[in-house]
Amino acid sequence: MSSKNRIIYKGITDFKDIKEIIYYCAERYNEKTAFVIKHFDENNEKEFYYENVSYKRFLDDINKLGTAFYSLGLKDNRIAIMGKNRYEWVLTHLANLLGGIVSVPLDKDLQVEELENSLIRSEADAIVYDANQIEKIEEIKKNNKTNIKHFIKFDEIQNLIKIGEELIKGGNNEYINCKIDENKMGILLFTSGTTSKSKAVMLSQRNIAADVYGMRCVEDIRPTDTNIAFLPFHHIFGSTILIMAMASGVRTVFPDGLRYIKKNLKEYEVSIFVGVPVLNESIYKAVKKEIEKKGKLKQVETALKICNFLKIGLPLRRLNFKQVIDGVGGHLRLVISGGAPADKKILKAFNDFGIITLQGYGLTETAPVVAVESRKNQKNGTVGMPLINETVEIINKDDNGIGEIRVKGQNVMLGYYDMQEETDSVLKKGWFYTGDLGYIDKDGFLVINGRSKNMIVLKNGKKVFPEELETLINRFDFVKENMVFGLPEDSNNIKLSVKVVYDEKVLNEKYNLNSKDEIRDFVWNNIKELNTKFPKYKHIKNLILTDEELIKTTTKKVKRNEEMKKILKNT
Repeated sequence: MSSKNRIIYKGITDFKDIKEIIYYCAERYNEKTAFVIKHFDENNEKEFYYENVSYKRFLDDINKLGTAFYSLGLKDNRIAIMGKNRYEWVLTHLANLLGGIVSVPLDKDLQVEELENSLIRSEADAIVYDANQIEKIEEIKKNNKTNIKHFIKFDEIQNLIKIGEELIKGGNNEYINCKIDENKMGILLFTSGTTSKSKAVMLSQRNIAADVYGMRCVEDIRPTDTNIAFLPFHHIFGSTILIMAMASGVRTVFPDGLRYIKKNLKEYEVSIFVGVPVLNESIYKAVKKEIEKKGKLKQVETALKICNFLKIGLPLRRLNFKQVIDGVGGHLRLVISGGAPADKKILKAFNDFGIITLQGYGLTETAPVVAVESRKNQKNGTVGMPLINETVEIINKDDNGIGEIRVKGQNVMLGYYDMQEETDSVLKKGWFYTGDLGYIDKDGFLVINGRSKNMIVLKNGKKVFPEELETLINRFDFVKENMVFGLPEDSNNIKLSVKVVYDEKVLNEKYNLNSKDEIRDFVWNNIKELNTKFPKYKHIKNLILTDEELIKTTTKKVKRNEEMKKILKNT
């Protein structure tokens, strides 16, 4: 595909749509490996082999599958996708986009009622799904409330590729010659549902291509890198990062699951890891635990102080902390964190070890990245600078300069599907009003304070951002997760409270605490100690202790509304 008349920055082309990106990849990277597929023996899970898929073959597979979709009457239709991250997921998504078919990624953990509702609302004509979703699919078939004409298992994709191959050999080039309207809806994506009703976000191919370009202009992504696709593809951060990685010639591999992440990092020699903070924190805690186990914590802490004092550069840091880097596979060089605020302490720790760790900020509605740190523009406590092709402003500022963040750029969504009133409330004269609160510091870095809807306003008018307190509470090694909230009182005031999910194993083994009363006293005393570091209005006055996981989305965001309903019901 021609890249004439495109903006080119430092050798990076701003493609108008995803079809141009994929054709560019197939031409430039050709026989280079795009994906590694691990095939397991059906009779023995321990037996497996690897299959390498080149960029050229990937485009061939797309065109064959897309041609088969057209033969099923799915041209100009909508195809939903539901399942874990795998080659067939990517193939279906890109076959949709390169043929002008609207792609509808769905959360594989949706219950039948939610799934059925999403299929009805999206007006999907077909669904491609994992075989382990068969019970849900059969119930949906039985209910017969959707518009689905074709139910296709991932395992059937190869047969469709063969059908498409024969059609192309016979001269059928309708799919291959399809012209893309980059400004029309290409993806219909449901938000994660942290509020009571999810919205269906309409994104164009231009939205995605613009965001990919903006990220590539600032991030050091190399053709020699290996990316592990851990973020679920139904989440826009996961699928956009994948396309960015492909545009950079990266090799992508698929994880076996969360419990195997450490093994997979080493197995595939992963150099790039993109995840949400909870995943990065779990990796950090595992590494720290390994250091403590070997009795080398003091040795590592001393080495860190020396390195920071002497301002030792990246190569020497990686050499000095080889044992730490070996603990995350031995090749990890870049970690990008997004989706929620990350702990500054953990970000700094990874960077100190020689693993470049960056934080970004974005929303589904902005396809998704708005701002991100880079190696050259990195500042702890911020989410970096806005992408070069976006404009970010802070409006309705308070006395501290904190206000609502609004964004303008080609990455901003078309709107919410079939929700005009909601669209009009956030899209105004090309600006997207995020509902997030923050400020831009004197150096141009964006700082996020929290969601306006999460902000707790006390009776005296003081404002508390729960995310700030949650980050600090999560640093306790006996805390798995927590949620800070305002508990209504009879006096029309709000009591600042926290719900803590504790780690019983850590409390038992490290602190020798066994009874519920001992555990509660210990946790509460630590919370009270933390209170002393804040102004009085930020003091937590109530503790709910549990060993049950908080209600979360699949991208690990706490569903605050649902948690609050549960808390109020039990109060």
